[in-house]
Amino acid sequence: EPRVIEVKGRCLVQGLPKVVRISSLEMPDALEEPITAILEAVCTVIERTPPELVGDILHNGICFVGGGSMIFGLDKLTEKVLGIKAYIAKNPDECVILGAAKRFENYNKVSDGVLKFEKKDKTKNQKSSKNTAAENSGTGVV
Repeated sequence: EPRVIEVKGRCLVQGLPKVVRISSLEMPDALEEPITAILEAVCTVIERTPPELVGDILHNGICFVGGGSMIFGLDKLTEKVLGIKAYIAKNPDECVILGAAKRFENYNKVSDGVLKFEKKDKTKNQKSSKNTAAENSGTGVV
């Protein structure tokens, strides 16, 4: 039986708040484009992955994390399309946050080059108080 929920947001035409009812039958069409983009991205990553790691992926499967991983059926669709076992992490919504926290907890313990971060020594270059916080902090490109 189809499920119906109310979704609140802003109407892009009028710019005013609006409430619409959405049926679970409408979701496949609405999600087709972003789901296709996700699956294409997974394929691209696998194509660029060294063979020895692809073996691990084929053996262990793909673990989805984050809020988007909770899209109903994403794991099964991934298995069907890619032929690789896929599953959703135990607490997918917390995984990204916990992983990021661990990464920054160990920021100074990771060798340069793992992530391309510039480390700026604040004691070496004492800038005027007019500088912004962004100029004084490390900038990063992942």
